[in-house]
Amino acid sequence: MIRELYGLFALCFLGFTLVFSDFRWFQRIGLAERLKGYTPMQGGRSSTGILSVGSFREVIVPLSHAIGERLSSALRVSEELSVRLERIHSPIGVAGYRVRQVGWAAASFGLAVIVSVLVSLPVIIAVAAIFGTPILAFLVLEQRSISASKHWQQRLRMELPVVTEQIAMLLSAGWSLGSSLERISRRGTGICAADLKRVMIRIRQGLSEVEALREWAKKADIDPLYKLVSVLSLNSEAANLGKLISEEARAMHKETQRELIEAIERRCQQVWIPVTAATLVPGVMLMGVPFIDALTLFSM
Repeated sequence: MIRELYGLFALCFLGFTLVFSDFRWFQRIGLAERLKGYTPMQGGRSSTGILSVGSFREVIVPLSHAIGERLSSALRVSEELSVRLERIHSPIGVAGYRVRQVGWAAASFGLAVIVSVLVSLPVIIAVAAIFGTPILAFLVLEQRSISASKHWQQRLRMELPVVTEQIAMLLSAGWSLGSSLERISRRGTGICAADLKRVMIRIRQGLSEVEALREWAKKADIDPLYKLVSVLSLNSEAANLGKLISEEARAMHKETQRELIEAIERRCQQVWIPVTAATLVPGVMLMGVPFIDALTLFSM
């Protein structure tokens, strides 16, 4: 009991030290910090103590990033996290997301240890729970980012034919490619409009229209967008680009219709699974009654 109290006191002391280290009245100001107002300092960074939130963050961020990348590669996750987060316009960076994953894994590890001690689980089950729960927590967040990325790609694939028709209409009306993209990005509210806003930002940063569109296609990573960008790259060569884009929009509509029909047929087939299970179990039970009766008759 005394050891547990000492450990709890040490943890509380460490936590209070980390929290209070951000307050100026608690810190011991160093000589460089005191002379900062009189001497030009290089880098502009204020010195922090060893036990401070800033120093703790400088240690935990790269460590969490390294651990997350190792676990992700060990679990055969092919696509990089930075690509997924950039695709869905996530406000959280890769380092922040990895810190969140490691934090969830550490919290689940501590919870599994407490539950195993309190419930007195068998050794094998306790070891499996203690080491399996952090991995499961890590995988939950990893799967969440993968699902969000796939959902974004699906919505982009559904919106792309309509946006392609709008681009073709504007080009046929005499608008340039850049002004057409700018108009759609300003007036649209969907996934394509959000991506086109980023395309326009990249164009203002110095990229050409074709380079910005190819960068968008590489981040989105869907086949219809690759085809559309290949047609839009002929902007300076083709005379009637609006007609080509209209044909590409019709092809996208046909492909979307085919995928929708496949999804409907798949769901129609899935309907029969519970129906088959509901009829199969009573049928087996009814067939089993005379079979057992016959076995009983022949065994007498």
